[in-house]
Amino acid sequence: MDRAQELLEEYGLRKTGCRLEVLQCFLEQDFALSHADLERLIGDSYDRVTIYRTLYSFEEKGLIHSINDVSGAIKFALCKTDTCSQQKHQDNHIHFNCTSCGQTFCLNEIRIPSMALPQGYTAERLHFSAEGTCKGCND
Repeated sequence: MDRAQELLEEYGLRKTGCRLEVLQCFLEQDFALSHADLERLIGDSYDRVTIYRTLYSFEEKGLIHSINDVSGAIKFALCKTDTCSQQKHQDNHIHFNCTSCGQTFCLNEIRIPSMALPQGYTAERLHFSAEGTCKGCND
């Protein structure tokens, strides 16, 4: 829980039990988590609304980013601390959806290339995902 407390402090978030537990779940996993995943991991300690509010406060502060996976579910993953802030998310990396285990992974090392949009268009976020079998399922 020490790292979770440090991150909450670093991002200017109050240290509540729910925030600590949710953040600890993200720190312990190497894949994106949905609201349902968090409910399963945490149990019935907190109601649905409290978990949603926690997720959205984390996203607002630049601690996590949302991902629409291939099933249409919204999942969340930790942002790299050196690229995201409350002012701007820099999560322009590829997301990998595993067709075997159903997990979604951030491939931070694979950047989405910049693109020239027609005049008058401004991109705020880019979404790019790959689908296949993850490293864990291939082993």
